[in-house]
Amino acid sequence: MTDAADDSRVGAAPPTFMMRWPTGAKLLFILSIALLPLAIIAVFATLRITQIADTEARAGLRVAAAESSRALAIELVGDMTALRVAVDAMESDARDAPSCARVQGVFAQQAANGARFVIFDRRGAVLCGAGFQGAHETARKARDSAVAAQILPDRGLLLGVAGDKRQVTAAAFFPTDFLADLSRPSGFTPAYAATLVRDGQALVLRPMPRESALERREASRTELGIGELALEMEVRSAPITSPLVIALLLPLIMWAAAAGIAWFVVDHLLIRPLRRLRRHVAAFTPGDEPDETIVRSLPAQELRELGDTFRALTHTVAVHEAGLAEGLVRQTKLTREVHHRVKNNLQVISSLINFHARGAKSPEATEAYSSIQRRVDALAVVHRNHFAELEENRGLGLRPMLGELASNIRATSPEGTQLRIQLDIDPYLVTQDVAVAVAFIVTELIELAVLCDPSAQLRVSLKESSEPGRATLRVSSRALVESPALREGLATRFGRVIEGLSRQLRAPLHHDPLAGAYEITIAVLGRD
Repeated sequence: MTDAADDSRVGAAPPTFMMRWPTGAKLLFILSIALLPLAIIAVFATLRITQIADTEARAGLRVAAAESSRALAIELVGDMTALRVAVDAMESDARDAPSCARVQGVFAQQAANGARFVIFDRRGAVLCGAGFQGAHETARKARDSAVAAQILPDRGLLLGVAGDKRQVTAAAFFPTDFLADLSRPSGFTPAYAATLVRDGQALVLRPMPRESALERREASRTELGIGELALEMEVRSAPITSPLVIALLLPLIMWAAAAGIAWFVVDHLLIRPLRRLRRHVAAFTPGDEPDETIVRSLPAQELRELGDTFRALTHTVAVHEAGLAEGLVRQTKLTREVHHRVKNNLQVISSLINFHARGAKSPEATEAYSSIQRRVDALAVVHRNHFAELEENRGLGLRPMLGELASNIRATSPEGTQLRIQLDIDPYLVTQDVAVAVAFIVTELIELAVLCDPSAQLRVSLKESSEPGRATLRVSSRALVESPALREGLATRFGRVIEGLSRQLRAPLHHDPLAGAYEITIAVLGRD
């Protein structure tokens, strides 16, 4: 049955890598691939919502940054323009009190918040306003640029201008709180950070400390257009909070859970019960009754129906096997009876031939009867040995059969002959048809040797052949050496019979005329 199954797979495609996987692994893989797109879509949808929130925060930041930078630029540019006008006027007349008064009026509103200004002449003397720390240095820098700017960290901003002739200079100080109030956007509720920057220097107008290491921010930078100053503003993006992490991981968890639950259900309701049922079927032996409790314990109704079907099939097989066994017993009895009757009939025929041989009136007739009797005895020997091997049905052993045949031939040889037969037989098993042909061909060759030489000495051997499944039968004697008597015997009586027997054995019979040996290969079933 295994050979038939192997033959049915001949020509089939070799199993792929996935075909070698167990069914549970393949099911889990397929479900994972099928559900993965849904999980990816859910994750991208969550990320998209976060991106939309970030976009809205970025847009609000841009509007707020534009408003704050515009307010700062208007205030600073306006103040420094008024200060430049006063500086130009005082270059013409250092005692121009009205110009000084106008500047003081411009800075009067900011003075309450700490803003101050001062105007210096060429020698550094104060012409208008009040001096403050860093004013001289900033005023001197103004001779080299339109507006000089210097950031004092944690304090404020210094701006300086110079007249057209670079003789009179001025400086203004704007404190941090004043700039922070000035840069506050109207109607902007989210927390934000504002910083005034210039050439790597930074003045924090409104701090916004980080709440966590995973905090994300949106930033915007706007140039003020005065003194190379720029305003940087930051707001917090949508925070990476526990709900966001859960929202991102939940689709993946649901994907893994769905695939795992589906695999678990199918594995426990279908695959494992099928494996248990397969082991139960594999362990079944003819004559046993399948365990009904195993079938009833299967969780799926379809599997229980399959188990019931198997139980019904086993019952049917058991009934048929019982019938076959009963028929085989009857057939064996009939076969034994037939062989027994054939053996008895051959014994009756042998007795009748022996009875007629005793009443023969000439030696030639007696010899003819004896020759016939030896051939009948050869057939009877085969039947006796085959009858003994019927129970095992392994084949017929040639060693005991040829031994009994040689004994019968020596016992029934004509008077006055000194026939000697030496046997060298390996324990090979053959079919009945081969055994009959071997018995007859050995008998004919011994008869031929005795015809040529009544004192013939023969050697019969059966050895392993070079061909698998075959053995070599060899009959040798000096009486079988090429001679006129041998040629006459082959031509008149034995040649045609021996040739027919060799055809029955489906192999050529070789004769070595110098050694006096006949040799033929026969099919064997094995060794005893």
